[in-house]
Parts: sequence; structure tokens; C-alpha cells
Amino acid sequence: MKEYQIATEVFGRPADFDPRLDSTVRVQTGRLRSKLAEYYGGEGAADRMVIEIPKGAYSLTYHMRPPVEAAPVREAPPEPEVRSHRRVWFYLSIVAGALVLVAASAAVTRYLTAVGPAAAEPMPPALKTFWGPFASGLDAPLVVYSNAEFVGRPETGLRYYNPALDSGKPIMDHYTGVGEVMAVHEIDRVFAGLQHAVRIKRGRLLTWDDAKNSDLIFIGSPSENLSLRELPGTQDFVFRRKPTAPRAGDLMIANLHPGPSEQAEYLTSEPIAEDYAVVALIAGLNPVHRVLILAGITTLGTQGAVEFVCRAGRLDELFSKLGPASRRQIPQFEALLRVKVSGGVPVQSELLSLHVHPKGS
Repeated sequence: MKEYQIATEVFGRPADFDPRLDSTVRVQTGRLRSKLAEYYGGEGAADRMVIEIPKGAYSLTYHMRPPVEAAPVREAPPEPEVRSHRRVWFYLSIVAGALVLVAASAAVTRYLTAVGPAAAEPMPPALKTFWGPFASGLDAPLVVYSNAEFVGRPETGLRYYNPALDSGKPIMDHYTGVGEVMAVHEIDRVFAGLQHAVRIKRGRLLTWDDAKNSDLIFIGSPSENLSLRELPGTQDFVFRRKPTAPRAGDLMIANLHPGPSEQAEYLTSEPIAEDYAVVALIAGLNPVHRVLILAGITTLGTQGAVEFVCRAGRLDELFSKLGPASRRQIPQFEALLRVKVSGGVPVQSELLSLHVHPKGS
């Protein structure tokens, strides 16, 4: 039995539990070890069976003590013996309770894995092909969601931080959009089906070590996922502010290498009935790692991009355009989506353009 297992399954600690920072398991095990020693040194001194938790371990051991001839004593009333048995069963129940909790939690986990929604049906091959490389390593990939810089106050109004106007003002950087929330849920659902964990981190907390040593899944455009501004990103579909009227200053997706029948600029409609989003698979800072960018002009486009890569039918469409070899090894690519929006919800996405990068580019 491991410290991590007890921490997460008995004490409800999160999946990123770090024993160097949280000593709960060691402290509680030490207390239980002391209670057992106290019992066997007192009321349980004559017990044949001894239950111990060896130091440095979390599993129980049992051993029998040799019988000891006791001097004749006057027969005692039964009640103290009952209390003695109650006491030992009290201590044993603590140990057994912890073990039962661990076993029950593991059993429930196995049951839910067997019959829950994520495993009720085999995962479609397209999802396994697309997401499998992110779930093949020992370390969980990092899902990096956007958290833009705002100024103002939630109760009176927030707006994007403008360096030219807001220098010196306190920055609020702990808000994100509804699309990012739904996106994290979708990705977590897919990885649950793959029986693999993910780590969640907001963009402003991403470090260079994270970027070099992890597979990264970015949720949100560089206008809000600020860490994307510091890292190599897309080469063809780039988020920029529109430089000219009409709608000068609005965020758009610029197509730097438009092909036949492709536009050079894509902007959301006003009001938002359609948005545009980018799905890009590119190399990481370390070539052994990969980076997936899922970003819309607005939070709704971001949600649409994530839902696109979390649906087997849409991935089948993507693979058909990438070519048969993509089902063995997915090349680096950038895709542009049009996302239809109704009632503030992305309801349909369309693959408008696909740019495949030559190997090693």
C-alpha cells in the first residue's frame, strides 16, 4: 500500500498530491502506529496476535506471540474483559476501516471504469488515434487554459488590460470564459476514457520547465492565453488585431498563406452568430513533446474547437483530409474552423481550411 493511494482514496487528496508538501498520511499512520503500541503495551499485553504497522510502511503485519504462563489470579468479573475486547476491536476497527475505505474506493473506481459513461462503449478509433500520443507517456499532459489580464472589479465591471491606459492599475488575472470551462470538461472526459490523467494549469502560471518537459494542450487564443505569446505558435493561422477599418482593433485570424478560395482575414459576426477557431498540432520546444492549440476568436470558438477534436466523427473528417497515413502518425497541421453559434452556445463547426506542415518544419 502506497502513501499516494491512501492520500487520494482515503483522505480525498487531489491527483497532484505531493507527499513532500502534505504529511497527512505519515502523521495519521504514525498516530495509529502509536495507538497500537499503546494497546499492546497495556490492555493487550497478553494478546497472542499482534497487529503492527512497520515503520516506513503503510501495510499491516500480523504475528503470533508465544504463550506466557500467567500466575494464578482471582477470577475477575466479566465486564473488564468485555471492555478490553471492545477496546481492541475499537483499534482494529480504525485499521480495518482505513483498509475498507481503500478497498471500497478501488472497487468503486473499477466498477465505474467498467460501467461508467466513459467506458460503457469502446473508445472510437479516431479518438484513440488523435489523443493516444498525449496519453502514452508516464507524465500527464498539461492542459493550459486562458486567463486574460483584466482591470476593474467584478461587481462594477471588468475590461481587458490596456498597457497604454492602465499602467499601474491592479490586474485581475483569475477569470476565464465559459468556453474554456466546457473545454476542460470535454478533454477530461476523453482522458478518462483513455484511463490517463491530465494536469490543469492556467496560462499565467506556465513555466519554461513546463513548456520544455511536457506535452501541452492550450485552450484559448494568445489574446487571453498569454503564455502562447512567449512560445513558438502557429505559422499560417495567426491571431492579430485588425489594422484597418472597418472594425479596426478587433481580434481576427489572419491567414498568412491563403490558398485558392481562402480568405486572408476571418472575424466574428456581429452579433456573434458565427466564430472562427484554430486547431493546430505543432512541435514543442523539446522535439519529443507535442503542442496542441485549440483557440477561437471568442470563448465560444474555443469551445467549438475543443468539441471538434473530442468527437470521433469530426476527427474522421480531419483524418480523411490529412490522408490515410495520418491514422498511423499524425503530421503537424493547422486547421481553420467556422463555428456556428446559437443562443450563446456553439452548435456546429465546419472545417474550412487545412494546412499540413512538411515533416520537421
